[in-house]
Amino acid sequence: MVTEWRRVLATGKDDDGDITSLCNSVKTWSPRSRALAISDIEGGVIGYFVQDSLKNQAIVRVKSRNSIKYLATDPDSSTANG
Repeated sequence: MVTEWRRVLATGKDDDGDITSLCNSVKTWSPRSRALAISDIEGGVIGYFVQDSLKNQAIVRVKSRNSIKYLATDPDSSTANG
């Protein structure tokens, strides 16, 4: 059960556009590397989310492609991906 939710205000990305870190400049946990954020999410205690100006939220999830884990939000029409 997630006991701490962390709002993501920005992300670090590599040249391919893949998320390399989750950021919120006013929080001591930021920036959080992709590896640590994946560990946090898979551990089930810390969750991350993005929120748009209309207060719509999207949860950051761990996904996998070709056995490589990455961070993403579910596609939707109301919240921009981080």
